[in-house]
Amino acid sequence: MSLLDCVIDFCCHSYFSFQCFQLHFCNFFIIIFFYKKLDHKFMYLFLSVSGVKWTYKGPEGEHHWSKHYPFCGGTFQSPIDIKSELLRFDPALRPIEVQNYNLAPDEQLTLGNNGHSLQISLPPKMYLSSLRHRYTAAQLHFHWGSSSRPAGSEHMVNSRQYAAEMHVVHYNSEKYPNISMAVDKSDGLAVLGVLVEVGDFNPAYEQFLKFINVQVPGFNVRALLPTRLDEYYRYDGSLTTPPCYPSVLWTVFKNHVTISQKQFLALTTALYSSNAQDSVAIPLHSNFRKPKLIDSRVVLVSFKEGKYNLLCFVIEGKGKKKDIALLLTWLKKQLLVVCKSLPQWLWLMWHHLLLAVFYTKNVKYYLCL
Repeated sequence: MSLLDCVIDFCCHSYFSFQCFQLHFCNFFIIIFFYKKLDHKFMYLFLSVSGVKWTYKGPEGEHHWSKHYPFCGGTFQSPIDIKSELLRFDPALRPIEVQNYNLAPDEQLTLGNNGHSLQISLPPKMYLSSLRHRYTAAQLHFHWGSSSRPAGSEHMVNSRQYAAEMHVVHYNSEKYPNISMAVDKSDGLAVLGVLVEVGDFNPAYEQFLKFINVQVPGFNVRALLPTRLDEYYRYDGSLTTPPCYPSVLWTVFKNHVTISQKQFLALTTALYSSNAQDSVAIPLHSNFRKPKLIDSRVVLVSFKEGKYNLLCFVIEGKGKKKDIALLLTWLKKQLLVVCKSLPQWLWLMWHHLLLAVFYTKNVKYYLCL
């Protein structure tokens, strides 16, 4: 028995550092990913140009965003194409828990066209309670295709693009007083992504599709989400629109929802992206960003599916000694089952390597088996 290989790969990006250890021995392939989001306060200078006009196509389209918004040309960008070979099962991922999502009709919500999307403001009493911090809801908005090409979701699954996608945006209210203060922080935002396909009529979506730029009576926002909130993809990414800050903890649900063809046409034909000074009205459609490079990220999943769903553990920040000890004990038992015998020197070397890695501060680790 010997350690066949130990490959250390270090990649340095503009705003992130990323490291990867690969250990392959005794029929086990063990990958330890860890990266550290670097402080990007020095980039605040670019906020002064945040008012620059941008579009999805043409001379101000997404290929030119990085001229005025440097993060858009950086790493860890969203959306992505969620491919099976990227998936790693994490048994610690809990079902998403939404609080106060069922709003009373007398609670008025503002629905409007911001020039890039259909957006609904949400009250601060709505929040997510199943994440490491409390994330308070701020708004939800949509991305969609066109009547001639009904494929407008931003995230894809195995290169399949859906008709539309809803994003429910939340900010870390435990650490930041408002979304403006949280938007550029590494732990600032958490977004729920819901894939939408044309199919059966959806009464929940009818609650707001008949209103544009008016006050919308409160409704059950939970009904806009899939029935099952325990099956989803999880990865670290960015805003999908300028300034593209890499500050989003993404949760994209595995199960899509449906809206009717008539409801989809309400999205694609009722809104315009024109400014008041424009002489010609420009219909607002195909407002989606194309998938970006995965940049060596791990996509965690809360469900087991396919041969690529290896087992992953995630340790954020400085690991607790008790938790690490339990993890290492479990790993040793699993190795012994496969290897039958394990040299003490090899186990000790590997044990101390993991301890050294897990005791580093302010880092997120992925240990995948």
